[in-house]
Amino acid sequence: MTVSAQDVRAAAERIAGRVRRTPVIEVRPGLTFKLEHLQHTGSFKPRGAFNRLLTAKEHGELTGQGVVAASGGNAGLAAAYAARELGVPARIFVPETAPAPKVAKLRTLEAEVIQIGSEYAEAYQAAVQAQEQSGALLLHAYDQPEVVAGQGTIGLELLEQAGMFDTVLVAVGGGGLIAGIATAMGDNAQVIGVEPELAPTLHRALAAGEPVDGPVGGVAADSLGARRIGDLAFAAAREYGVRSLLVGEDAIVAARKELWIDHHLAVEHGAAVAYAALKSGVYRPVGGERVVVVVCGSNTDPATLT
Repeated sequence: MTVSAQDVRAAAERIAGRVRRTPVIEVRPGLTFKLEHLQHTGSFKPRGAFNRLLTAKEHGELTGQGVVAASGGNAGLAAAYAARELGVPARIFVPETAPAPKVAKLRTLEAEVIQIGSEYAEAYQAAVQAQEQSGALLLHAYDQPEVVAGQGTIGLELLEQAGMFDTVLVAVGGGGLIAGIATAMGDNAQVIGVEPELAPTLHRALAAGEPVDGPVGGVAADSLGARRIGDLAFAAAREYGVRSLLVGEDAIVAARKELWIDHHLAVEHGAAVAYAALKSGVYRPVGGERVVVVVCGSNTDPATLT
């Protein structure tokens, strides 16, 4: 099971007009932000959700039973939004620890919301059981080819929007985003994953030589809270030479605060992880290196920004 650059290009055609072509801004010479937190539902996730659902519709697999998904919040929002736009019901399983703003948004999107367990993995098992019982379409948060290809459309946009660049920094949870972007980039730029020290799914897999389970915690766990990297992401990391950097809790909190105070970007902790690698010095560009940071999610409580 792999995803190709052609799959990403096909996804771009399929979802055109249903997702936003999010802007890029040059923060300073050599540093560009891709503002994917301005996407529908506040994260990059609708790209993969629409590609999964529209592909299933083409194949006659999207029925009146609708969609079942599990999520820490953002993937569920995307699934609910795409399902509503396509006129099918959505049933979303989220951990009991999911942030209240995300749960409230899910309900405004007319989804049935079931809170269960303390982390994503438990919600996912419940979603799989519900899918098997109902016959609905299962939308995985990160480890389905159509989902990865949809997320990869961000990379295609970057190649068109950002001019010449050398490196893309991408936050990693389950890995759908970095798998898609690495596939879209090919040899056009190096792609580096940035992970919280308390949820290092890719880092752990690269060290072990295969995806492995591990504990999940920290301020970014609501959006980067997978126990293990997806198989597709691990395969893409191996194929395209993606490496992983780890950032600590204090660095994530500080980066999020700076994104708000200095750049007026209201983002969740997971979306500050990639920027934290730069601000903390975990990643130090060489002279003249041009870096893009993907700012990937905005579903947060504004009261916590300062």
